[in-house]
Amino acid sequence: MEKKLPVLGEKFPEVEVKTTHGMLKLPDYATKEGKWMVLFSHPADFTPVCTTEFVGFQLRYEKFQELNAKLIGLSVDQVFSHLKWTEWIRNNIEVDGKKIDIQFPIIADDKGELAEMLGMIPAGATITARAVFIVDPKGVIRAIIYYPAEVGRDIDEILRLLKALQTSDEHGVALPHKWPENELIGDRVIVPPAATVDQVKEREEAEKKGEIECFDWWLCHKKI
Repeated sequence: MEKKLPVLGEKFPEVEVKTTHGMLKLPDYATKEGKWMVLFSHPADFTPVCTTEFVGFQLRYEKFQELNAKLIGLSVDQVFSHLKWTEWIRNNIEVDGKKIDIQFPIIADDKGELAEMLGMIPAGATITARAVFIVDPKGVIRAIIYYPAEVGRDIDEILRLLKALQTSDEHGVALPHKWPENELIGDRVIVPPAATVDQVKEREEAEKKGEIECFDWWLCHKKI
């Protein structure tokens, strides 16, 4: 039988994992506190690109907290390797005079079981790709991103995506390219397109009242 990988809209699988913070249950690690979970994998400890990413994640650790999200890393290395690597980062890396102390847990998936379950291991490889899973407080997978081992991620884009998902949920809107710095509408959000004749009329009336602005009835936006 062909293996079925998780897809958007499905529940994140319930698993218990060994981490640098002890045994944790996923996605309960975040959802039991009503938080989002950002799970990201990296190919291996003590590698250059992964080190830059971990520094990037830690520098933005408080921003993830402000967005009600908990970070958790993963690779197929063992716990002692994670501990030694994060110790090396703390002792050797400084940004603006500040030491980088990794505060989020890292999963030791040394048998690759969770990585394989989540489709994190590319064909023909034995190490994980740079995958990101964003899971909402209900345990539902809302976004999946994959980068190859040779290209580091943009952590700010992960933050942008997380904030966009939360904004969409709260206001029932869609978000444009590069939001909140879109070339057409800036930080405004997109009103869902009309799906009926009556909704077209509603959009036109809302535009007349100044509640929304439209390029046409199917492309309307507003400030939130």
